[in-house]
Amino acid sequence: MSALHHLVPAPWAYSAGTGELEFDAGTTVGADPELSGPRRWLARALGAATGWDLVPAPASEAGIRLLLDPALDAEAYRLEVSDAVVISAGGAAGAFYGAQTLLQLMGPAALRQAPVGTVEGWPVPRVSVEDKPRFGYRGTMLDVARHFMPKDNVLRFIEVMAMHKLNVLHLHLTDDQGWRIQINRYPKLTETGAWRQESSLGSWRAGVFDGRPHGGFYTQDDLREIVAFAAERHITVIPEVDVPGHSQAAIAAYPELGAGDGPVEVWTRWGINETVLEVSETSLEFYRNVLDEVVEIFPSPWISLGGDEVPLTQWQASAQAQAKAAELGLDDVSGLHSWFVGQLALHLKGHGRATSVWDEIGDGGLPDGALVASWRGYEGGIDALRNGYDVVMCPEHKLYLDHRQADGDDEPVPVGFVTTLQAVYEFEPLPGLEGTDFPGRLLGAQANIWSEHLDSPRRVQFAAFPRLSAIAEVFWSNPEGRDYDEFLTRLTASHLARLDAMGVEYRPLSGPTPWQQRPGVEGWKRDYDAEQLVRN
Repeated sequence: MSALHHLVPAPWAYSAGTGELEFDAGTTVGADPELSGPRRWLARALGAATGWDLVPAPASEAGIRLLLDPALDAEAYRLEVSDAVVISAGGAAGAFYGAQTLLQLMGPAALRQAPVGTVEGWPVPRVSVEDKPRFGYRGTMLDVARHFMPKDNVLRFIEVMAMHKLNVLHLHLTDDQGWRIQINRYPKLTETGAWRQESSLGSWRAGVFDGRPHGGFYTQDDLREIVAFAAERHITVIPEVDVPGHSQAAIAAYPELGAGDGPVEVWTRWGINETVLEVSETSLEFYRNVLDEVVEIFPSPWISLGGDEVPLTQWQASAQAQAKAAELGLDDVSGLHSWFVGQLALHLKGHGRATSVWDEIGDGGLPDGALVASWRGYEGGIDALRNGYDVVMCPEHKLYLDHRQADGDDEPVPVGFVTTLQAVYEFEPLPGLEGTDFPGRLLGAQANIWSEHLDSPRRVQFAAFPRLSAIAEVFWSNPEGRDYDEFLTRLTASHLARLDAMGVEYRPLSGPTPWQQRPGVEGWKRDYDAEQLVRN
């Protein structure tokens, strides 16, 4: 790059011109018809920050012009600020990313939702930017099952994702500790399954509970709103309905689904749970009906069935599971794991959707056309690539943002591996195998935010940022010449101020503030062990 910039993620090419272009209340915004969506978004965002009524104008005459350039890829853009602002893009997504870069060039106040004073003019540096994403899948997984996040906070999280040019939100909607999606056919899923009596306080190993009921769920219209809000920002929302493990909330609502004896309550502790779904036609038909409603809400090409962490204890004791394994010619009940997920994957295929799964499913056979999220290190993803599957890398020891950020006692609920800002900035999805020609496709990577110990949106923001800012650069920018110290300069000089303007309560680089600490709440620290990556 030919001149210093403070953009995050870093663009592929940047050069600074001379002087500035000044916007004022008469500034107009115009776009080619194919880019009308980004034009409307940009006019609203700039209008909110400035208080101006930015009226539309013909694309060839406007002060800010969004122009379609078919020679560019759909997510690529070129931004020129001279006597006017011209964003040329291969499609609506590229134009949107160009608009995000423009807002960053205008300074942190451009990211606020209302003017912070009288705004008569707004200077923008004259620059030239050419940019494109490194990966087509740039994801964040947000666990709203363990601790529910109100809809308004989800929308705000999406807005901050969009500023970082992230484009996939994987919503973990169901688990042992809560069911968060309204299913009209089965109202008890939210009447019973959406709340629990209390929660583990810190690591479940401490045996301490908070004594406070917790719950919440999204109506189908809430989720349609989230999907539409995200789509305007070129973010795909992938819903996850986890089976056949992590299902105690559903079994609490409908006991006939379970493989164990007797009724259960929505689980109140964290960790791996032996309660699993019975491998019965009753369970399969139930989840087919659930998925029929899920696909009507989420237009995503992928629907996640999870499939992680499925203990075999209940199936080994179940005559029905033993009989099904024998009927299918399986060596033992362990093969029922992949078979069950595969049955629901076939149902999704009938809806024209592919299945997303965690990498455990690969141990027993992946559904045709599955997208594999490799969380137990790299090997599950590499094996899937070798077998011709699409893969997203999200190894726990690198990209789990619920893990502690430093080794000190001030870290709130210190769990998992130390995962520093520098460590995530240095992440590579295929270390040592870059450039290998696999039969499968590496679509990209995903940061995972599990919420066992993140009991509020403030805690989620603390865990996510600024690490997610660094990860976004890994996912978007040219890996050649990546320099952590240079990134840190941009972060401290400008980007933390952007997060401040957007109201993000990130972890300060110097360590947690007093109100971000959780003294006395026990965590569970671990060192990296490639042979034993088990979440606490």
